[in-house]
Amino acid sequence: MKEKEKKLESIIKSYKSAIVAYSGGVDSSLLLYLTYLYLGRDNVLALIADSETYPEREKEFAISFCNKYDISFQIIHTEELKDERFNQNPPDRCYYCKSHLFEQALRIKEKLRFHIVFEGSNKDDLGDFRPGRRAVVEKGVVSPLLLAGFTKREIRELSRIYNLPTHDKPSKACLASRIPYGKPISIDLLQKIDKAENFLENLGFSVVRVRAHDEVARIEVDPMDFQKVIEMKETIVKNFLRLGFQYITLDLEGFRSGSMNRVLIDKL
Repeated sequence: MKEKEKKLESIIKSYKSAIVAYSGGVDSSLLLYLTYLYLGRDNVLALIADSETYPEREKEFAISFCNKYDISFQIIHTEELKDERFNQNPPDRCYYCKSHLFEQALRIKEKLRFHIVFEGSNKDDLGDFRPGRRAVVEKGVVSPLLLAGFTKREIRELSRIYNLPTHDKPSKACLASRIPYGKPISIDLLQKIDKAENFLENLGFSVVRVRAHDEVARIEVDPMDFQKVIEMKETIVKNFLRLGFQYITLDLEGFRSGSMNRVLIDKL
């Protein structure tokens, strides 16, 4: 991993300044911190997206992370929800979302005269269905962690070495990933999902997804937390009904990233 870290440093230092598309997640937090470390405070800018598709807690964490390390940041409002191609929720919705994000990032890069835009993809992402990667390539955005060959496990380990608060942070994803493909995406539905997940996180569940199947809320948590869900079922049901769900279920397979992609297996 030391060799990979040296390669990562070389990649980042090959640019004089960089904008980092920063989500507050494990990958982009390490990338942002090391870019700040290698290029210096005046040569890095974290770009934080403020959108209805992102969990509110993630935006708040991203801001607190930048403040903690005295990293300059700018918040932008992305408008993927105004794009009908995204709203129709096709399997490649991430492509349209990332395109909007990177187009804004590139405009800011030119305006502020930064040299490059970085984003946090890693080697493991190549083995998953990631239509957003196409936008990365098309827009000329650079993925230093991927180019250096870092896996998710190695990113967490290096984050631990640098004592970053994200080394054991649960993975998050765009709230649209909780909605079945083909089901239209709306602000109301995204907000309902965000409130439902926030409620469960406030109860102490660290790994949570609430998949919205029309009136059905399908809760994904770590199987080790199944008993806890059962014990708190009355509170959970009461609050989910208040949010507008009519049926509340616990997924017996537990949490797994990208579970909505199962329906695409035969099509890809």
